[in-house]
Amino acid sequence: MGAYTALTPVVSKIFCSNSHAVLMVRRRPPTVNGGGLVVTDRDQRIVFSVDGCGIIGASGQLIVRDGDGTAILFIHKKGGVVQALSVNNWWKGYLMDYGEPTKLVFSLQDPKPVLCMNGDVKVTVEPNGRRKHWDYEVTGSFVQRACAVRSRAGHVVAQIGVKGMLAGKDFYHVVVQPGYDQAFVVGVIAILDNIHGESTRC
Repeated sequence: MGAYTALTPVVSKIFCSNSHAVLMVRRRPPTVNGGGLVVTDRDQRIVFSVDGCGIIGASGQLIVRDGDGTAILFIHKKGGVVQALSVNNWWKGYLMDYGEPTKLVFSLQDPKPVLCMNGDVKVTVEPNGRRKHWDYEVTGSFVQRACAVRSRAGHVVAQIGVKGMLAGKDFYHVVVQPGYDQAFVVGVIAILDNIHGESTRC
């Protein structure tokens, strides 16, 4: 796979590690702080959180925060007539600066199941210039908590699964491989949660 230092972060290098990162994701019920997700490390320290519709008050919008509560990613689902006619749902992820979305850093393409035979979610790192291909894909079943984020070369970036007596759909783990951007992975998980109508949806 090559040295982790050769990888380019999507959000920031401060969210990359030279070793495996084991993150625990807990869904907040809608009645608790408006739902969303809380992500902790092995020492049970909060490293990320995700605000969804219950907190933001608008559907199709997500905010990823770091462990200090600072907003680092704003994610929204594209709408409009063009989107309605498209065979894919499109999500856009932007860096946050002083509380405002600034730079577009990734796009996620979610095929509409009624129209598409291939249901794999594809992610493109922005800006992509004239490239036509995607950079990452999600394989497996997020609903069953048995899926992975893979690079275009087939390398596993992050593995989502359940382990332990308390594990399940409300509490699951994510293993992020060395060198990959953990904030980006959490952003993808937040979108998957929303797509499947879970804790970030109203």
